[in-house]
Amino acid sequence: MALENKSGITDSAELAREEEKISKKKAVWLFESGTLDTLPVGTFSALQAIHKYLFEEIYDFAGKLRTVNIAKSNFRFAPLIYLEAALANIDKMPQSTYDEIIEKYVEMNIAHPFRECNGRSTRIWLDLMFKKGISKVVDWSKVDKEDYLLAMERSPIKDTEIKVVLKSALTSDINNRELYMKGIDHSYYYEGYTTFKTEEL
Repeated sequence: MALENKSGITDSAELAREEEKISKKKAVWLFESGTLDTLPVGTFSALQAIHKYLFEEIYDFAGKLRTVNIAKSNFRFAPLIYLEAALANIDKMPQSTYDEIIEKYVEMNIAHPFRECNGRSTRIWLDLMFKKGISKVVDWSKVDKEDYLLAMERSPIKDTEIKVVLKSALTSDINNRELYMKGIDHSYYYEGYTTFKTEEL
């Protein structure tokens, strides 16, 4: 059964294709319009703006705090009753060094503030922190899917692994359009979306 959506699509595979196509186009616009550079880096409001813009044509919940408790595998994300407090604390976390930025990213992943589509939005949010804080971004095409997903799964207990995995993929090429496009494709690949190339949309 497909997630409830604005197009009334009931087939999961069809919805996945539509979601990928529309949101990748939106991701291109976020970069090319300069909108990303206007967001308050490292805040929930910035992440909310990214999520809303990417997915608002598809889902009513785009940019809105989730209203249910959610889990993945055996891990429960931040309970609903603590979610707003968790996000307020994340906003206050420092973000001036590599380690601080990763620690903030891990906490936002634990919060998982939206019903769906958290990962793709949060990776863009992470790169904004890197760009402003240490003048780097992640070359996501150099980050192995299994290494990344395993490191993120373990990160609530110990963040050493994700720090190592991402550090080796940092680049100073922070305004490279092609790198950004490849990064979007790779980010979507982690979630199983591989039908469209961002550059070709």
